[in-house]
Amino acid sequence: MTRTDCVGQPVAAIDTPALVVDLDAMARNIERMAAWAREHGLRLRPHAKTHKSAWIAAQQIAAGAVGVCVQKTSEAEALVDGGIGDVFITNEVIDATKLARVAALARRCTLALAVDSKLGIERLAAALQAAGADIAVFVEIDVGHGRCGTAPPQAGVLARQVVAAGLRFAGLQAYHGRAQHMRSGAERGAAIAHAAACVRQALAALASAGLRCPLVSGAGTGSFVLETASGLWGELQAGSYVLMDRDYADIAPGEGAPRFEHALFVKSQVVSRAEDRAVVDAGHKSHAIDSGLPGVWGREDLEFANGGDEHGLLRLRDSSAELPALGDAVWLVPGHCDPTVNLHNTLVGVRGGLVHGRVERLITVDARGCLS
Repeated sequence: MTRTDCVGQPVAAIDTPALVVDLDAMARNIERMAAWAREHGLRLRPHAKTHKSAWIAAQQIAAGAVGVCVQKTSEAEALVDGGIGDVFITNEVIDATKLARVAALARRCTLALAVDSKLGIERLAAALQAAGADIAVFVEIDVGHGRCGTAPPQAGVLARQVVAAGLRFAGLQAYHGRAQHMRSGAERGAAIAHAAACVRQALAALASAGLRCPLVSGAGTGSFVLETASGLWGELQAGSYVLMDRDYADIAPGEGAPRFEHALFVKSQVVSRAEDRAVVDAGHKSHAIDSGLPGVWGREDLEFANGGDEHGLLRLRDSSAELPALGDAVWLVPGHCDPTVNLHNTLVGVRGGLVHGRVERLITVDARGCLS
């Protein structure tokens, strides 16, 4: 049975290995985050690099999100081609040819871009002028990640340059990526307290430059409760909550945070078995291992070990348990959802659960391989 023919069939019909989305769990995750944003008076702009799918992005927008974030120009183009009308490229674009693409895209949708340099501002202004396009420009500040972003006290200078170039200053991009996966709540609390101090510095710099900050955007799945509590951020960019990988599930949840469910799985099958191991047909060509190996859904007594490109090894943690039998289906929870999704052309959407459910739809990974 081909992948297309499995629509309407029970989950047992899904050929392996396959990346499967539990649509019921995903819908609950979408609603829980949307409800959080509504209850706290915040805008929600989920990061679509998690799923790279225009269809999933549309589900998030239908539930209340104002739009989505992406990291790459080509990701933005793919999602706009798929019908998404409001996109924030939360990254710097310096190349003139790529900025021409940004400007062309701005004529087709509501678009925003982050900047952290005078050169980036000048090149963006030239591209937009040539295309007759408009864009919202966010000054990115480094709030502790040590990646992109200007020093917070320089935010006023850069924002002034944005305005002087005839561009629309839309606010601050303030995202702390490293904080998302810090294991303890205390660690994340300290990191976001530092980020909040950086935002306050940047706001003071803007005020000194005679500018008002329309919006502070940022936050992720691991820290959004803390950004919310600060009262500084007005827009949340959390993305992984929609699918929830093993790594995010392993960290201590924020106090009062909604609980998100695993919705992304690799369906695999036992293709070989020995006394000390079962071998499944899902190696690291089917799931990313940058955040560690996958977990085994519903079998805490099993440990997954790397078997190479095409295979995974299952060993018992508990000698009193039994290995799965030859031919059995084994559901894996990927360590990191974003790069795992990027390995697949299609997500298999299941309704009714992983045991008794049926395949409802195939979801195209529209922005797969969009790296530019």
